[in-house]
Amino acid sequence: MEVPDYQVFEMENLALQRGITLPRARLAFKTYGRLAEDKSNVILYPTSYGAQHHDTEWLIGPGRVLDPREWFIVIPNMFGNGLSSSPSNLEPPFGTDRFPAFTHWDNIHAQRRLLDEVFGVEHLALIYGWSMGAQQALHWGAIFPDQVARICAVCGSARTSIHNKVFLQGVRAAVTGDPSWQGDHFSAHPMRGLRAMGRVYAGWAMSQAFYRERLYEQAGFTSLEDFIVRSWEANFIRRDAHDLLASLETWMASDISDNPLFDGDLPRALGAITARSIVMPSRTDLYFTPEDSEAETAMMPNAEFRVIESIWGHRAGNPTASPADEATLRMAVAELLDQR
Repeated sequence: MEVPDYQVFEMENLALQRGITLPRARLAFKTYGRLAEDKSNVILYPTSYGAQHHDTEWLIGPGRVLDPREWFIVIPNMFGNGLSSSPSNLEPPFGTDRFPAFTHWDNIHAQRRLLDEVFGVEHLALIYGWSMGAQQALHWGAIFPDQVARICAVCGSARTSIHNKVFLQGVRAAVTGDPSWQGDHFSAHPMRGLRAMGRVYAGWAMSQAFYRERLYEQAGFTSLEDFIVRSWEANFIRRDAHDLLASLETWMASDISDNPLFDGDLPRALGAITARSIVMPSRTDLYFTPEDSEAETAMMPNAEFRVIESIWGHRAGNPTASPADEATLRMAVAELLDQR
């Protein structure tokens, strides 16, 4: 049996925001680097949609965006991603046909407990997040403003926009169009639906210019079909479809003001984020648009709006094959961490 490369923090009787209690909740996490004696060097790096810690840890390393030689980096796996509590691993009475709604309120409160109860950490030097990870970073900043010194929010949002929800509904329709969809669960692994989901997603995640310039060839793919099959279809068929649906619901519900602290008042919630922040959309992101990010950043009192000038679309924020975009992210994080 393969030994997991991560640890699990278990919580009993975890009350979720939408009114369900999990008798036993699990938060999978992995750490990198060494915690300083005064615990001042902690970076939290939440996961993104459909990703587990090993999918995004590539940017951790000497000379990379997050450097473990100086910083203690914690990646908490988001609820619904298949490692932390998710439809695919919940015990009865829950299951793939009856699973609770997870929100980012749930994610960050569980992360807060992990940091406190396992590491004794009360203050974060930085939260770095891409996509749904950026959503979690902004939730942290609004809900725990005195515990976060800096935020780097890459290609994300404080509240999921209406247009973004339209995109997500299209993705959901693609996967649930599979013949195995029974209205509340899949009776078998929905290969056809997941392949369709990947093809829909590929048209949104990368920009028009990315395809016009054939940058998929630069990334090592021999043709457009090769890129879609080996990158996008492969990315989703490896996951449990129920987990993907649960995470879609979390994404659609994301709103830093949708809680008892702010009662839906987004300007007040954004105004509560006191952390020194850089908000970094991609110029060509089709669903976390720079216009939406600029409007949100203007309501944050200590934030800079900084666009990633790239044609890699949403993936400019996770640039595994774009050294120029990685350098942009590395510079932003260095600037934040140099301001002590």
